[in-house]
Amino acid sequence: MFLAACVVLLMGFPVAFSLGGVAILFGGVGWLLGHFDLSFFSAVPQRIFGTMTNEVLIAVPLFVFMGVMLERSKVAEELLENMGRMFGTLRGGLGISVSIVGMLLAASTGIVGATVVTMGLLSLPTMLRNGYDPKLACGSICAAGTLGQIIPPSIVLVLLGDVISNAYQQTQLSMGNFSPRTVSVGDLFAGALLPGLTLVGLYIVYQLFIAFMRPETSPALPPDLTREGKSRAQIIAQVAHALVPPVILIVAVLGSILAGIASPTEAAGVGAIGALMLAGLRLDERHGWSIYGAGLCLVGVLILTAFVDLRVTRDAIPTSDMIWIVVAALLCVGILYGILMSLWRVWRCGVLKEVMVGTANVSAMVFVILIGAAAFSLVFRGLGGEAMVHDFLTGMPGGAWGAILVVMLVMFFLGFFLDFIEITFVVVPLVAPALFRYGIDPVWLGVLIAMNLQTSFLTPPFGFALFYLRGVAPPEITTLQIYKGVVPFVLIQIAALFILAVFPQLATWLPTVVFGN
Repeated sequence: MFLAACVVLLMGFPVAFSLGGVAILFGGVGWLLGHFDLSFFSAVPQRIFGTMTNEVLIAVPLFVFMGVMLERSKVAEELLENMGRMFGTLRGGLGISVSIVGMLLAASTGIVGATVVTMGLLSLPTMLRNGYDPKLACGSICAAGTLGQIIPPSIVLVLLGDVISNAYQQTQLSMGNFSPRTVSVGDLFAGALLPGLTLVGLYIVYQLFIAFMRPETSPALPPDLTREGKSRAQIIAQVAHALVPPVILIVAVLGSILAGIASPTEAAGVGAIGALMLAGLRLDERHGWSIYGAGLCLVGVLILTAFVDLRVTRDAIPTSDMIWIVVAALLCVGILYGILMSLWRVWRCGVLKEVMVGTANVSAMVFVILIGAAAFSLVFRGLGGEAMVHDFLTGMPGGAWGAILVVMLVMFFLGFFLDFIEITFVVVPLVAPALFRYGIDPVWLGVLIAMNLQTSFLTPPFGFALFYLRGVAPPEITTLQIYKGVVPFVLIQIAALFILAVFPQLATWLPTVVFGN
């Protein structure tokens, strides 16, 4: 059944209909042969209803909206331009700036396609024009563009968090633990932060090593080319102008999750509104007083909530509290005015329609694939596939480590042909329960899987980052050069996987500090 699904996908059929169609076909054949009970199909509507009412998954369209809005507001272009000025005079500096910008875009947009295309259009011509090795330039851009899969907030981590949580709770209940600890998307966000930064550090170390060993592959830019007649103070001011707003947005989204102020879904709403206001500011900075004022009003409301009881449903409200409640209400009016002004600007420029259409397309794709994967997993379970996978993994020599090695290898090779969404929805629910029976930490396993799935964007022949870059690369760049360029970065990701496997504290330390055991 699994091989049939892979064959159908390779033939070019849509993913969701491939999974659902294979499920119906094998369910019918299994029923005719007396090996499948059609009552399993009666659970499909319940799965669909559960998916549509899952509050965690609301974060998916919100994070997609946030990413697409930031991409349309030219934040990436400004970051790349100014980071190139900062690091360009260093040997290998353009490659380093691409990695840093990729990290910042990953933590603010998380949209791999938009990041790779933007950096391919802006950075690749500059790198080639200044003598960079085409393979190194292409590999650096593709690898930096995929960081959005591991650095939170990430759609992969949102989807994995939901799948891992359900699998872990079901496993614990089947083992007799009727009060299992929950695993949230926030746990995975916290757990993925240090491994993601470690991966960025490995990218930069590799680029510095290549620049030292083979200087001709990544030369430094002349100072007059990076400064363009501007003083150091002007360059610093431009870098701050490009860097501060996205960093504030990143801190607001991730900080609210890690501080326990908001759930990932609520933080995604904060990120969507923040991206909207940032886009509105970028479109007309000369008249940005309303948006700056909204930001100050927001700070004022946060200060008031920390020191004053603003609940209006109390039986008796002191006069002093009532005054502060009125002040908070006026500040909220200021915030609302800034949001409406931003909304008006992005609508007037036509950006809002593009962002809404893009968000709807991506969100619909994700949820339809989820529904198809639900039907596939039900039939697979009804045919005894889950029991077969469990027996296979629990019987592996080497115990937990042998099972993890097999699962990681299978996912790595599936990444050559399948997208991360199919692997998340189809493979993870099948293998995770068997692994959890070994007592494996669910946060560590989730981050390990997320980092493994990141390689699916880089591995030929169907690595999406490779296709994105091929679409915008100059004609003189060959597909073979792109493939060769990503090989060292795939090896770096495998090395990072090995480091994370040997030192699981990289994934488990921060969630323990932030959320406790």
